[in-house]
Amino acid sequence: MTTRPQLSEPETQADGPLGRSGLRQLHEWAAAHRARARAAEIVAALRGEGGEVVRNPHLHQEWAQAIVRAPRLLNAVQDVIGPDVAVENTFLVVKWPGRDFEVPWHQDGINDRLELDPERSVAAWIALTDTDTESGCLHVVPGSQRTGYLPYEAEPDTGAARGRALGVRVGDSTHGVAVPVRAGSGLLMDTRLVHCSHSNIRAGARVGLNIRYVAPGAVSMRDGSSPSLSPLSGTGW
Repeated sequence: MTTRPQLSEPETQADGPLGRSGLRQLHEWAAAHRARARAAEIVAALRGEGGEVVRNPHLHQEWAQAIVRAPRLLNAVQDVIGPDVAVENTFLVVKWPGRDFEVPWHQDGINDRLELDPERSVAAWIALTDTDTESGCLHVVPGSQRTGYLPYEAEPDTGAARGRALGVRVGDSTHGVAVPVRAGSGLLMDTRLVHCSHSNIRAGARVGLNIRYVAPGAVSMRDGSSPSLSPLSGTGW
């Protein structure tokens, strides 16, 4: 990897669309009991195969299509990136109790396939179960978006079916701030915000949906192709 500034170095960029912290709480995109009921259905469906990551469920699952369009969630996203909104990507993540599933420090808006314009995109983390430090809630580094996108590399190959997450370099003293979230609520994050999550050591599964929302022109594909998007609102598509 090339050498670029670490998180401990001076701020180099503006705050971004979510302000100084790069993070915003999203309260009750759905009633907590409805979110938990949906999580129970997902857990029952995946338990036999032990699946941990389902890629782009919004393309084929009605429940995911409903979540990405949930009025409170979509309104919050439009407040950040404007009226024209599409989904670029979703990941359903299930952390089974007692199973090693550490997600390293990373940023949501960059990978080997694309880079998102942080002024025209936002990442959402949507809780379908209650999450806290024991169940594997997110840990974030507030303000880390101001360093811009950092060098990244794939985590060591563990043989897990979920694949290898992309991690970024951070200082050895970086611990972040835990952000517990109740079922039916969530977080909006700057796509450059550095965050991670730990394994779930509680009794029940931890279920969350990651969503990348974009406005027109937000996606730069590394191979020059057109991005595959699912428009939700507006006429700019």
